Amino acid sequence: MTTTETITSINPATGRPIAEYEPDEARVDAALDRSVAAFRDWRRQSSATRASVLTAAAHILRDRQEEFARLMTSEMGKPIGEARSEVEKCAWACDYFAENGEHLLAPEPAPSDASESFVRFDPLGTVLAVMPWNFPFWQVFRFAAPALMAGNAGILKHASNVPGCSRAIEEIFREAGAPEGVFQSLLIGAQTATSLVADDRIAAVTLTGSEAAGIAIGRAAGEAIKPSVLELGGSDPFIILADADLDAAMDAAVKARVINSGQSCIAAKRFIVEAPVYQQVVDGMRERMQALRVGDPMDDETDVGPLARRDLVDDLEDQLKASVHEGARLAAGGNPVDGAGFFFQPTLLAECRPEHTAMREETFGPLAAIAKVADADEAIRVANDSRYGLGAAIFTERARGKTLAREIESGHVAVNGIVKSDPRLPFGGIKRSGYGRELAEPGIRSFVNVKTVWIA
Repeated sequence: MTTTETITSINPATGRPIAEYEPDEARVDAALDRSVAAFRDWRRQSSATRASVLTAAAHILRDRQEEFARLMTSEMGKPIGEARSEVEKCAWACDYFAENGEHLLAPEPAPSDASESFVRFDPLGTVLAVMPWNFPFWQVFRFAAPALMAGNAGILKHASNVPGCSRAIEEIFREAGAPEGVFQSLLIGAQTATSLVADDRIAAVTLTGSEAAGIAIGRAAGEAIKPSVLELGGSDPFIILADADLDAAMDAAVKARVINSGQSCIAAKRFIVEAPVYQQVVDGMRERMQALRVGDPMDDETDVGPLARRDLVDDLEDQLKASVHEGARLAAGGNPVDGAGFFFQPTLLAECRPEHTAMREETFGPLAAIAKVADADEAIRVANDSRYGLGAAIFTERARGKTLAREIESGHVAVNGIVKSDPRLPFGGIKRSGYGRELAEPGIRSFVNVKTVWIA
């Protein structure tokens, strides 16, 4: 991106432009200076002062919920009901860290040979956040609420297709009383963002996005010797064993696959079903997928909206065709929807094998791939046979599920439920899904100096 290019947001439901924005490449240097200056004061503010900003932000989010929800839906196509829920979840995160931040960061006594010794948790400085488009408010607030509560400042580089959301979030923190420079949004390109990691005014970096983006940012952070948190792709397994409540499992399976129109890192993507109930699950999921309503994301009755960009439709279609060529059977859907916008039919692939494309790659869209396994041991092997390790779900008898959860290689395991983030619980992955944790105590401590104090 050059300084002469404009950024155009596109409505994915219509394919038409919404608005144009001037890029911020020319004001990056000044923004970093403001951030450093703001941090010097912000870090010294009391926990109560910082909490008051988050509490005010939560009030703004709730008061203007419909406005922010419609902004998200217009820019990236999220069904409007899910968009409203996302705004509320952001407010919840602000409230949670406002109410619990002081406790989570309280100095901890540590016995030693000193007359007094303890561990402090002090802010690092300005955190650069490179955020994705699929949850354009939540992804930002789940970094910003704990980081700001800990006394850090934030610079947001948001995805280029949600510039309106990026600007709106900066406005929320400004209206909430955050001092100038504490939280800033910059409409800049990926190369500029990567180059900023080495800048001495950036203390740490967090990224949620693709594996390729994570490699670039992670490499830059490593070369600069700076802390980083990476939340990358996922190909989450969803295991259904023969002793499961099948109706509940199938309802949850479809919900977990098509949340955000299938565009979620923690959406279930690989459905691994024990042989005795395999055909029943295929038939039940086909019926449920075919009953989903695809259409205008502003309509409260819509279940599946458009994909966020045209290239995502093309990518999903390529993955589908490759999987069928490799031997998977198309059981439902399978095509882009004719007409305006970037819609794709809810699609079901049966008779999948671990080596099929839809089982190996992250699929971003309403495509579910189902594989049959002989027993629970094979289900665990297939679930773990992935480069990713973000989330996983297993439907079985409760005690058995609790035991099997130990064997699954992922950062989150849901037993008889779907994977979802919660401000009270750590969130993140392993393997190629990234490293580090967001939310809860590990999240608020991701960007602090764990400082030992020893007093004679």
